Amino acid sequence: MKHYQILIVGGGTAGIMVAARLKRADKNLSIGLIEPSEEHYYQPAWTLVGAGTYEMKDTVRREADYIPKGVDWIQDYAESIDPESRQVGTRRSGAFSYDYLVVAPGLVMDLDGIPGLRESLGKDGVCSNYTDPEYTFEVLKNFKGGNAVFTQPATPIKCGGAPQKIMYLAEDYFRKNGLREKTNVVFATPGTVIFGVKDFANTLNRIIQERDIIFKPYYTPVKIDPAKKVIHFVFNKTGINSCVGTEDSRIQEEVIGDTEIIIPYDMLHLAPPQKAPDFISKSPLAHQSGPSKGWVNVNINTLQHHDFPNIFALGDVAALPTAKTGAAIRKQAPVVAENLLAMIKRNALSSKRYEGYSSCPLVTGYGKMVLAEFKYDNVRDSDPFLSKLMDTSKEQYAMWILKKYGLPYLYWNQMLRGKM
Repeated sequence: MKHYQILIVGGGTAGIMVAARLKRADKNLSIGLIEPSEEHYYQPAWTLVGAGTYEMKDTVRREADYIPKGVDWIQDYAESIDPESRQVGTRRSGAFSYDYLVVAPGLVMDLDGIPGLRESLGKDGVCSNYTDPEYTFEVLKNFKGGNAVFTQPATPIKCGGAPQKIMYLAEDYFRKNGLREKTNVVFATPGTVIFGVKDFANTLNRIIQERDIIFKPYYTPVKIDPAKKVIHFVFNKTGINSCVGTEDSRIQEEVIGDTEIIIPYDMLHLAPPQKAPDFISKSPLAHQSGPSKGWVNVNINTLQHHDFPNIFALGDVAALPTAKTGAAIRKQAPVVAENLLAMIKRNALSSKRYEGYSSCPLVTGYGKMVLAEFKYDNVRDSDPFLSKLMDTSKEQYAMWILKKYGLPYLYWNQMLRGKM
């Protein structure tokens, strides 16, 4: 059995960043990285692919080109973690032992989390930028009018703003192509508000009012009927009759019983329900109950596991009360790397702390973007340099340029190389 000082599970943004930062700090570290995929995707650009303003081929590069020099790439699937024996089992390559473990396998799409989703996704107007953004643009191009419904599940999801980003872009697309007067744009969400941080919510509320977007809070999708082209929701706030009132005739909404709502669609965009990989959720590393069930149980500031101090987790798989984004990982990776180096040298954590920073580049139309930056407890945390130049809570063309050109460049050339 091969042994490593540091074993990393996952070669996405989080795993590569940590490996790169560790090797830049100490080239003599023994590091193994378990990742099966030969391709590495820049998924934040999939929003733009779905709107026809970015090429899918430009979001993918070879994984091998970003494995840091001196890191052993174990091209296999991790299938088990035994924190007591300090071993990770793989599908084909056997087990590997470690002194320290970094858990960063991301999350998985649960296509069976909503009945009818697996059968309907990818055809007849049902699309998702999370799985096939090129089909989303096909749906946009072939849309002739009617109900364009955008929704998201009640589970945690990566990039929680993505379902409304494509909604804004689609609304702009319909407007530019003479379809807006024939279209109802509906954003139905289990959430209570359009966005959790007040400054950015104010801007987004103004946008949805000015652009006549039908906002439906407390709507949790529970079933898709592709034969009838309708989606079922459960209204998740007590008192549907007093809160919803009569059915919305604009969108041919139908209320059944006390809490069920049916909306017909001509276009339906979803974020599928999402969950931690099974080998994580069924392991001793995961929360076993409560709202964080299945996600890795770590300290929200140090990212160290609560029960196993030689294990750290970051990225989408970690149970952290902030948005699951690449921007969050940009702040998490240095904390994990510094803490690992400190543990190796003196068996103590470093002074670095993660304060919950995340960012949601909210594209609100072609050539428009709001840059929502925040930390734990929905506190605004905008970059001080950018804030001196402009108000990032308002729509800005400069932010669109940042999203389309600046952020991809920084991702491939700085973040994945372990630089800041």
